[in-house]
Amino acid sequence: MPLHSLDVHVDALPYQTRLAARDPGDIDLVVIHCTELPDLATARAYGERVLYPESGTGNSGHFYINRDGATHRWVDIDRVAHHTRGYNPRSLGIELVNTGRYPHWLDSRHQAMAEPYEPGQVDALIALLEQLQAALPNLAYIAGHEDLDTTEVAADDDPSLRVRRKRDPGPLFPWPRILAASSLKRLP
Repeated sequence: MPLHSLDVHVDALPYQTRLAARDPGDIDLVVIHCTELPDLATARAYGERVLYPESGTGNSGHFYINRDGATHRWVDIDRVAHHTRGYNPRSLGIELVNTGRYPHWLDSRHQAMAEPYEPGQVDALIALLEQLQAALPNLAYIAGHEDLDTTEVAADDDPSLRVRRKRDPGPLFPWPRILAASSLKRLP
């Protein structure tokens, strides 16, 4: 039984039923992201964009946690969301609203991620992880997007320089607190 109560607002993305179905028993990993966008509304608009015409779907996580801790589910856990290359079938994506490197994601001069995560946002994440562990008996691991996608690409400002394609959730994410509050193990 989860120790913390959390209300999750359900607002499915328009293409959710086009995402591949899966058995929730196959989920053993949570991937933590930050939106690298200014607010939840911008993240929603991006999530609704169809980026894969063959399936009519786009990139999104399953859950989004706003700075105030309000938690939203945009994709049911029995669907495979597009959030981390190579890990989607086995994982859930949780997006924390945070500017990250916005709007200069791949500019070598703007790679610092300086926005801290809000206390209410972190509390909501801990409560969500508790609920997910109670609902998904095989959930055992947690990772940051930056742990799983280590691809480097040419910098926008200088193609001779390389930058990480994904750096989220970034250096200000409170890993020690999250790991101490959860029995999930950091994926090596």
